[in-house]
Amino acid sequence: MSLKNVNNALAIACTLFVLYLGLSFILAPGASAPGVGLPSWPEGDGGGFLVMKGIREFSMGLVIGVLLVTGHRRALGWVLLMEAVAPFGDMINVLAHHGSTAAAFGIHGLTSALVALTGLLFLRETGSARKVPAPAPA
Repeated sequence: MSLKNVNNALAIACTLFVLYLGLSFILAPGASAPGVGLPSWPEGDGGGFLVMKGIREFSMGLVIGVLLVTGHRRALGWVLLMEAVAPFGDMINVLAHHGSTAAAFGIHGLTSALVALTGLLFLRETGSARKVPAPAPA
């Protein structure tokens, strides 16, 4: 299987997962919240922050999907590297708030690593394609 096919499969999986995650936090924040590893439900009207997380996730999924569909593969590689910061930040947040270490590393840390790896694979794929020798002078 070619690197391009592997990258396509990984990007499609990232897109679908992030869109699903975003929609689940938008439509059912109470059911989705325990899965992030934080120790308690937000007090007061803190549930709005979970919807905000859902909107963030959903928009990130749209960006990945649009770049993949439009064929902007190098930009997609860079965007995936940048989007790996979000689950890394979620991991730090869970750890800082004495949440589940297993969820912090197993969910957020692993997600961050996989998204970053996918971004690096896209950059590797497109980097070799960009190294075209200059035409000989006439």
